[in-house]
Amino acid sequence: MAATKSDRARETAAVPPPAATADESLILLERRGPVVILRLNHPPLNILTTPLLDEMREKVVELSHDPRVRAVVVTGSGEKAFSGGADVREMLSMSRAASARHSAKGQTLYNLLERAPFPVIAAVRGYCVGGGCEMVQACDFVIASDDAFFGQPEINIGVIPGWGGSQRLRRTIGPVRARRWIMTGDRVGAAQALQDGLVDRVVPPADLVEAAVDLGRTLASKPAEALAAAKYLINHATDPGRLKGLEYERELWGRLFETPGQQEGMRAFLEKRPAIFPAERRSPGKAPSFPWERSNHAEPGARPRKTARKGRPGQPSRARRGRSRGRAQRAGKR
Repeated sequence: MAATKSDRARETAAVPPPAATADESLILLERRGPVVILRLNHPPLNILTTPLLDEMREKVVELSHDPRVRAVVVTGSGEKAFSGGADVREMLSMSRAASARHSAKGQTLYNLLERAPFPVIAAVRGYCVGGGCEMVQACDFVIASDDAFFGQPEINIGVIPGWGGSQRLRRTIGPVRARRWIMTGDRVGAAQALQDGLVDRVVPPADLVEAAVDLGRTLASKPAEALAAAKYLINHATDPGRLKGLEYERELWGRLFETPGQQEGMRAFLEKRPAIFPAERRSPGKAPSFPWERSNHAEPGARPRKTARKGRPGQPSRARRGRSRGRAQRAGKR
């Protein structure tokens, strides 16, 4: 039977598995000489829960301070997924403020990957969607197995990419393709991701990790300082305003929480049913939440224009008329 649109939407945003027990490490490290394999250990889908993000941040900081580490390969445990993305169950009840903090947590981790003093190589097999796809965008190279697929399906649950995807995906594949990925939420196969420019190389599943490690060894043979300088220069030159963009993303991500679309989208996802989104946009209230609701279409942080006083066009306000009469009366008494 052909998959329906709702089936594909649920497929591209994986259902969270049970949480790992307290004595299990959510991040595994394997050293291959100067190359370290960092493995997301939350199978089958390697969902990016808050504990996993926290542990991964600690590991990345630790590796960044280890002079023996010359390259890092990031991959997922198991054969089903690199990562199925963020934990929707965890996000469902978040307030705007809590969701903004959650966005900052993911952005901070991915900024660490992007700024690490060594090249980071993503080795992707199976699902790589949502926050998982945003993670590979922060890596320097992406090698995918031919059965991998990618996607930013957040639109299907009423939100947007909140861990840097709106900025890094646009930078990597261009705004035209980024719009298609983000605004449709469709999944993208490895071959198409290679053509679009996110993926560097496609290999058979059995060769995936070794291909990534081999690339790491090649990079590790280069002078470390020059390699770090090249990485920094490429990232900075292609997107010098990325931090401002991430701040804007974080603001809009937070504002989408507690909207009808976010509540319905996430509930429908967890209940494994098609979402029924509101047929019309909400009318803006007295304090517009989104930039397109502002009358002057100002960017976030811009000072709003002064609005015209109430009254008929060309007519002074009541207060001004009163002040004028008072001045006239005082002048007449002189």
